[in-house]
Amino acid sequence: MNYRSQQTETAVAQSRDGMVTTPHWAASEAGAKVLARGGNAIEALVAAGAALSVTYPHFCGLGGDAVWMVCDRDGDARTFLGIGQAAAKAEINGAIPPRGPASTLTTACLVDSWEKVLNHSATAWGGSEQLSALLDDAIALAEDGFAVSPSQTFWHDFRASESAAWPGFRDLFRREGIQRQTDLARTLKAIASNGAREFYEGELADRIARGLAATGSPLTAADLAATRTRMVEPVRLAYGDTVLLAPPPPTQGITTLGIMAVLAQLAPKDKAPDSAAYYHALVEAVKQAFLDRHLIADPEFAVDATKPLLDPERLAAKASAIHPNRAVDWPVPYRQGDTALLAAVDADGRAACLLQSIYFDWGSGVVAGDTGILWQNRGAAFSTDPASPNFIQPGKRPFYTLNPGLALKDGRPHLVYGTQGADGQPQTLALLLSLLIDHGLDPLAALSRPRFLLGRTFSDTRDNLKIEENIGADTLATLGSMGHEVGTIARLSPLGGQAGIIRINGDGQMQAAHDPRSDGGAIGL
Repeated sequence: MNYRSQQTETAVAQSRDGMVTTPHWAASEAGAKVLARGGNAIEALVAAGAALSVTYPHFCGLGGDAVWMVCDRDGDARTFLGIGQAAAKAEINGAIPPRGPASTLTTACLVDSWEKVLNHSATAWGGSEQLSALLDDAIALAEDGFAVSPSQTFWHDFRASESAAWPGFRDLFRREGIQRQTDLARTLKAIASNGAREFYEGELADRIARGLAATGSPLTAADLAATRTRMVEPVRLAYGDTVLLAPPPPTQGITTLGIMAVLAQLAPKDKAPDSAAYYHALVEAVKQAFLDRHLIADPEFAVDATKPLLDPERLAAKASAIHPNRAVDWPVPYRQGDTALLAAVDADGRAACLLQSIYFDWGSGVVAGDTGILWQNRGAAFSTDPASPNFIQPGKRPFYTLNPGLALKDGRPHLVYGTQGADGQPQTLALLLSLLIDHGLDPLAALSRPRFLLGRTFSDTRDNLKIEENIGADTLATLGSMGHEVGTIARLSPLGGQAGIIRINGDGQMQAAHDPRSDGGAIGL
């Protein structure tokens, strides 16, 4: 590897010629290769995302979805919602199961999103890379193998008692050593040869449908053929001298913006970033925004919540409801989910980021026949309450935790960011954005700060405030005196998510890092 700039444990990656950041070094390298040969940010992330679909099978893959944010150097931004829809014949009796064939209720849209963003790359950015070439690294990783990451080992061990019942799982995924996925390599080759729609309408689609049907999944070939990515406008919010961009519903992007709008009224710049007052303001702003999150749903089936939830008077009332030194209860049900963030900026200052996911770690646990594709369980995010905006219906997209983001300054891309972590995503993003914008930290410094997580997790069913222990005993004690039920988690805990950040300064200098909680980092040309 001959790149000039690479993130280390103590320093951000820096470059003027292009940057890519992902949670796995092999994926970062795949994206950097594309930038080095003259490809743009979108093309780099297709290559990196395909590689990550192989090397991070516990968090993302071809059987999942993707949400993209892309922006040219002049601030012309687009959101691509690569979100699969509910099966036409999904039948729910009682609660939606979190795993197994009955949880495979939605199609997978990641592969279709590759085609859509590459079409935008070609028509709007003059891109010339072909999907076939962008899949080379992913195919080689699947075929030749790669060393199992610490993250994969952790989640393999954590689900050991459950995964014994998942068809095909134990034969396919390893907890240590070299991981090979020959069936997935063959699937990727079919897509490279025949295009992205091979996944939805070709011979590969038939094999996927047969494989899913054999497990008892309600998804059919017709459901696959109906899967399409939507290109939509991002939602915008002014925060100081920056403009934050987020994906619209059915994602929780407006929740992140709502937190930031409330936080802006609590003077975060005036509070030391290691103080209890600072964390209290962040936590209480999160609580206020999360109270409205149940209103977010697919706007093609329910009322679009964007305008009412971001109404300035509503947000001002939420800010005024926050007591400066007294916490309120956390009444929000927990949503699980794991994702992976990738981001890139090319030499022309064009930016792209995406989150790709199979929802829970290891998704549904269902492998689609001989394709090597582990299918998502995103349908578990639907509600079975007919009164809920997120009530499951044929063709509907579920509420979505994925919300990558961009920030503009002086009309041009300034920050590119996102994180893994389901309910934790808006919480982590609010902390990172405030550290970056209000307190001027560099990407790695911001990513290394103590994180908090409100609500339940897979390992702790209490609705308490979990904070990484290196925040300090005095700050913890003060938060406790304010009424926060505080529990500590380890420094750089996996519960804190895996975030990535690229910052483009006014002089064109790029700084980037990926989370020290991850297995990857940032590479600059």
